[in-house]
Amino acid sequence: MKRLALLSALLCAVLLTTSERAAAQVALNETPAVISGGVGWYDIVQQDDQAVDFRLEYRHGEDFLWLKPWGGIEATSDGSVWGGIGVLMDITFFDTVVLTGSIAPGLYEDGDGKDLGSVFEIRSQVELGYQFENQSRLAVSFSHTSNASVADDNPGVEVLNLYYHLPLDVLF
Repeated sequence: MKRLALLSALLCAVLLTTSERAAAQVALNETPAVISGGVGWYDIVQQDDQAVDFRLEYRHGEDFLWLKPWGGIEATSDGSVWGGIGVLMDITFFDTVVLTGSIAPGLYEDGDGKDLGSVFEIRSQVELGYQFENQSRLAVSFSHTSNASVADDNPGVEVLNLYYHLPLDVLF
């Protein structure tokens, strides 16, 4: 019984010191405002109507209730266009690795590209990036865009994208 208590105390001490050290290595939303450009593979999963995907986004530097606002436009080589405004969360590990999750409702026009079933489309995305010393980032993302079944047809589309995020203070 004494061995179990001693082992439990030792395990708690190790976990507490490890979690304090780990907490010092993780930061929430401590990334600056950025202008982001991206290029990617549109319709990577279903491959019904593949195209090249281009993105231009603004991501705000300040958060509110752990969420940062962002807005952007996405266009494909087939003439599809999506534009939306949403929220994101950046989690930075060891000052260099940034994990970002985002979601945004927006408006979609299919052009000569994939018909997603509605003008209203929601884009959700997860992104993993490397942050350089000047806080610019190179990242890979995977996103899903669909109309959340507000229309009869909801095929959705997935995009694999490569981003470069440039802090505004580097520009101005």
